[in-house]
This record gives sequence, C-alpha cells and structure tokens, in this order.
Amino acid sequence: MDQAETLREMKKRERDTSNAGMIPAKPGQKDISSRKNDGIRVIAITSGKGGVGKTNIAANLAYILSMMKKKTLVFDADMGLANIDVILGLAPKYNLYHVLRGEKSLAEIVLHGPGGIKILPAASGIQEMTDLTKGQKLALLDELNELSDELDFMLIDTGAGIASNVIYFNMAAREIIVVVSPEPTSITDAYALIKILYSRHAGKKFMLLVNMVKNATEAREVYNKLSNATSHFLNLSIDYLGYVLDDHSVQDAVRRQQALAEAYPGSRACKCLSSIARKLCRMQPGGYEAGSIKFFWKSIVDRDRG
Repeated sequence: MDQAETLREMKKRERDTSNAGMIPAKPGQKDISSRKNDGIRVIAITSGKGGVGKTNIAANLAYILSMMKKKTLVFDADMGLANIDVILGLAPKYNLYHVLRGEKSLAEIVLHGPGGIKILPAASGIQEMTDLTKGQKLALLDELNELSDELDFMLIDTGAGIASNVIYFNMAAREIIVVVSPEPTSITDAYALIKILYSRHAGKKFMLLVNMVKNATEAREVYNKLSNATSHFLNLSIDYLGYVLDDHSVQDAVRRQQALAEAYPGSRACKCLSSIARKLCRMQPGGYEAGSIKFFWKSIVDRDRG
C-alpha cells in the first residue's frame, strides 16, 4: 500500500469515526499525571491493533528505566488478556480482579519484578474484566493516586483497539505512546485510535514508536504516513519517539520469560529500546495541573452519565 492509498484508507476511517459521539473535555479536567508528586510521568502504551509488540515494549522500557535509577511501575491495564506477568516469568497470587471484588488493595497485589520494577497485574481470561463499570474505574484510579506517590514513571499497558477500557486507560495519562508496526492495517488502526483519543481530549501528547522494522528508513516511512494523515485530517502533530528493529532475540526472551533487556542486553532491539528510554528521560513534558486522579476520573464518569 503506497502513501496515497494509505491516506485514502485513513480518510475512510475519518468518516467512519466522525460520528463516534466523542465529546470534547470540559475545562479544568485533571488526569492521572496531576497528583501530589509533580515529578511523576504517567505514560500510556497503546496500539490500534494487537500483535505489534506493545506489552514487550512496556515491560522492557520499565526494566531499562529502572536500571537508569528511575522508580517505575507497570500497570497492566489489558483487562481480560493480561500477560506482562507471563512475559516476565511471574506468577501473581492476586491481581486486579481481587481488588475490584474488594478482597485486596492495590498495594497488596503489587509484584516486584526484575530490575526492581513494580507491576500491577491484571486478570486474564475473566470476561467481566473486559467491561469495567464506571464505579470500578473510579475506585481503581483513586487507589492508583495513592500508590504512585514515590514513582518517577508509571507505564500503563493498555489493551489494543478502541474498546471502552482502552479509551478510559489512555485518558488517564497525559502522554501516550502509540506502538505501530509497518503493516498497513496497523497504521490505519493506529490512526483510528489517535483520532478518537484526540477528539475526546485534545490535551494529550502523542508519541509514535515503530516496532519490528528492518531499518531506520522503514520506520521513518511509517511515521511519515501516519504523521501526514494526522496533520492533514486532524490538524494534529505527533512526535516521533523512535523505532525498534525486528530481532529474533525478542521472541527468544519471551520463551525464556525474561525481559529482553535482562536476557539479551546487547541485542539490536535492546539498544533501540535503551535509546528510547533515554529520550523519554530527556523530555520535559510540563503543563501538568494541580489536582488528583479522583477529580479527573469523576469528571469523566459524570460527563458520560450526561
């Protein structure tokens, strides 16, 4: 699919999602980044399509950031299909399902993973987790507000696509990393996700990470296609965060149930991820307002009731 064809497909997605009922955010709304410790960076890692390596990206960025002395927590927000714990060879006794049932607090289910990272495990294979109620989301984000006091980074590994839970957890972060592969369907699905999130809340920082590419040139071509589309159809500029090379070491690490950065620190993909982690640390996003997660989430719940 050439660039003209990609743009036509994205224009079709523009028409398909133009009546999606997205309501612009009201002035004064807060997000999960707005909390007592102004130094925390809350970043959602998401994708429009599954199978692009999003969870691996989240796990390894967390590991590398922790090695850089950044206190980092990964919140597995892929409700119903959670697998960060599996990738890292962990076997949690409790997870978010127990929190939402009132049996445990978030602090009680936190796992201590490799490299000193902390992990909030979600439940896998439980249908009711795929469609949380507004009250459950409010309670969950309220607890996160308390849990994240001592963190430098909270990475939210969302599900893929544009389902309700995916949108909600992306809304909880000021910064959003959209993971995309060179496949045309991945590019167009990423555009659809960005379009919906931007329509819902324009005050987000979108960063593109191109995964599983042959080289830097291919990655830049993917970014240009998506950037041209968001600029032309949405009047939105997205940042280029970087790329990760296609590397057999990634799957080898998955089979070993280890972080790539732990199992193969000298691999091509790990060097790319280390460069991205350093770039994230150099960024000064700024613009965070005072407030709490609870205030932000309640405003979303109240708006949706209307």
